[in-house]
Amino acid sequence: MAGDPFPEIAPHRRAWLWAEFLALYLGAPAAIALFLNPDWLFAALFGFTLAGLALLWHTGGFDWRALIRGWEQVDWGQVALFGLLAGLLGYAVVSAWAPDHLRPLSGTRLRFLGVLWLLYPLLSALPQELIFRPLFFHRYGGLMPDARTAMLVNAAVFSFAHLMYWSLVVAALTFAGGWIFARAYLDRGFPAAWMLHAVAGNALFTVGMGAFLWSGNVVRPF
Repeated sequence: MAGDPFPEIAPHRRAWLWAEFLALYLGAPAAIALFLNPDWLFAALFGFTLAGLALLWHTGGFDWRALIRGWEQVDWGQVALFGLLAGLLGYAVVSAWAPDHLRPLSGTRLRFLGVLWLLYPLLSALPQELIFRPLFFHRYGGLMPDARTAMLVNAAVFSFAHLMYWSLVVAALTFAGGWIFARAYLDRGFPAAWMLHAVAGNALFTVGMGAFLWSGNVVRPF
């Protein structure tokens, strides 16, 4: 298990942390989904990440070395299998709901995917994992009655954070992914969760799930 993910919280701090939790994991995603210009999505994610890291530092007691340790706990066969399954599921979803986004693997597309595979783990999966795994469990995990509840809540808020895509498909996929990433983080550490997220995301984009997930397709419900 990654360090001490459920630090005890003093009773006088619980009300404040609940208010902070609701603002961070429900209020901010709702505001982004309703009011943010899609062109500012990555800037918002960057600012959100900096704020999350500041809160993690302010909490105290977190072993920052845990973010770069634990690579020996990564089951690379499991990561590859998870990526394959994510790709197959994504392909089925795109075939059923957005077949126009199925693309042949031309030279141009392969070059684009090469850049994407390099950048997505660093610019998207990494900041998301920092916010939704170390910050969530170290600062707010003690608000939950047990680990199972914490993982369910973690999966739910991770799914809600993708509200800006206004897609039930995205909501379902990110809930399932959130549960898997949370369990990997608690069982095997941060690198394992990050790699699962990165490979799954790259696999989904490769098969055309950008129809649902690409920031340029963020739309408002009105």
